[in-house]
Amino acid sequence: MHLFYTPDITSDFYTLSEDESKHCTKVLRLQQGDTVYLIDGVGGMYTSIIQDAHPKRCKLQLIDKQLEYGKLPYSTHIAVAPTKNMDRIEWFVEKAVEIGVNEITFLLCEHSERRQMRLDRIQKIAISAMKQSQKGYLPLLHELTPFHKFVQRCIPENTFIAHLEEDATKSIKDYYKPGQPHCVLIGPEGDFSEHEIKLAYEAGIKPVTLGQSRLRTETAALVACHTLHVLHDVFTPL
Repeated sequence: MHLFYTPDITSDFYTLSEDESKHCTKVLRLQQGDTVYLIDGVGGMYTSIIQDAHPKRCKLQLIDKQLEYGKLPYSTHIAVAPTKNMDRIEWFVEKAVEIGVNEITFLLCEHSERRQMRLDRIQKIAISAMKQSQKGYLPLLHELTPFHKFVQRCIPENTFIAHLEEDATKSIKDYYKPGQPHCVLIGPEGDFSEHEIKLAYEAGIKPVTLGQSRLRTETAALVACHTLHVLHDVFTPL
C-alpha cells in the first residue's frame, strides 16, 4: 500500500506536493493509472488513481473514501516530561504512534532537564510513523505545558501518575475502564517532585506503578502506552 499524508483534501481531485510527487514518481516509480492511498490524519482514508504522474505536480483522482479508518473504541493520552536527549523522546513518539496513541502532552516539571523543544520536528516524526504503521489518525501533540496547569484540566478519575514513591503500589490494570479515555503522567529523569505528586493527589489523580524495574522516562512512557493498548485491545472485547 502506497500511503501519503494529505490533511488538506477538499475535493475529488488532489495534487501532491513537490516532495511527495517526486517520491511517488521517482522513488516508487508509480505511473498513470496506478492506485495510491491518502490519509488526512483525522480518520479519512482515500483511494485514488494517478491521473498525471508529473514529478513535481502529481495529480490524483479520488475514487473512494472511508471514514473513521482504524478508529479505536478508546483513547490513550500520555503526558511525559521530555528527556534531555531529544533522540530518546523522538523514539518514544515514533513507537507510541505505531502502537496507537491519541494525544501526547509534553510536561514541564520541577526536575525537567529540557525546558524547550521544537514541536515541528516531533510532528514530522509522528506523521512518518502514522504512514509507516498505516494508521488513520495523527495524534494530537501539545506544546510543553507546566505540570501544575496540566493537572488542573485533566479528568482525574481516568488519569494516573507513575512515580517511584512507595505508595505507588497498584498498576494501570487495577483502575482502567474499558472504552474510556485514559491519561498517564510520566516524569523526568529525576522523577516528579514531592510537590508535584501532592498536586496530583489533590486533583484526584491516582498513583500507579509500571513494574519492579526502574525505567527510563521514554521507556516508562512507552510501557504505559502499550499497557493501555493491551488492556483494551486484548482483554476487552471490541
